[in-house]
Amino acid sequence: MLTRIDRVQIAAPDRRRVGARWQTLLDAEHESDDRVAALGALRSTYRLGQSCMEVLEPDGDGPLGDAVARRGAHLFAAGVATPDVAAAVERVREKGVEAVVEGGQAFLHPAVTGAAGVPLVVSEAVDRPAVGLVDLLYEVTDLRDNAAAAASRYADLFSLDESRYVPISSDQYGYRGILTLFDHSRLDRLEVITPYDLDKTMGRFFTRFGESLYMCYAESGQTGEILERAQGMEAPHTGDAGGLFLHPVALGGVMLGVSRRTAAWRWSGHPERVEPA
Repeated sequence: MLTRIDRVQIAAPDRRRVGARWQTLLDAEHESDDRVAALGALRSTYRLGQSCMEVLEPDGDGPLGDAVARRGAHLFAAGVATPDVAAAVERVREKGVEAVVEGGQAFLHPAVTGAAGVPLVVSEAVDRPAVGLVDLLYEVTDLRDNAAAAASRYADLFSLDESRYVPISSDQYGYRGILTLFDHSRLDRLEVITPYDLDKTMGRFFTRFGESLYMCYAESGQTGEILERAQGMEAPHTGDAGGLFLHPVALGGVMLGVSRRTAAWRWSGHPERVEPA
């Protein structure tokens, strides 16, 4: 039912300021401006590789304003794509999750739907030519108290095949969890994980914010150019041309990992698919 991670939604006090950072650092391209009544938000949409980035700014009272008041700028929702939004909405409603549909998208975020919701927006699957320095977004990290239970819930909500799921863990960052691969031939997935070392950065974030989205990941054939820009702008980052993290300060409140093309297959169940650097 789900084909890919096709966008992220960022909540921010000033959408244009955040968008400008993604434009300068990654050559994201402004596409449109509108309003999302369901969120109480003004929206600026940018093209980023084959994907999109929606920057949401509060417009009066509403879920988005509450979220920004509580946390400031942050990663608000993961965007997943499906060929049939109406069918996806029907299925999640049968499973007890309400969906608010507006402008062809289904908003499932708990701030909109209530406690049973999930931090996602569902859009129609569309093929787009790549724009900018990244190829596409392929992952959003979802921190959960029980990663296995949350990953199974995603499978139930969206008819995902759990046999395609890949376990993941990191002693370096102190977490264990599951990659909910939508398709065995693509990297697109939610990384559903539980931090176990609460003294590390992710663990401290989890202690502060609880179950929430943590970061997103993109693939790029131009990681060297992105690194040079980050260095030239003194944008906070770690890593090298083989793969890097752009820290939240660099991108207006969101951590973005950037891996070189195919490198993520090394930890995604198919290391034989990694192409030589």
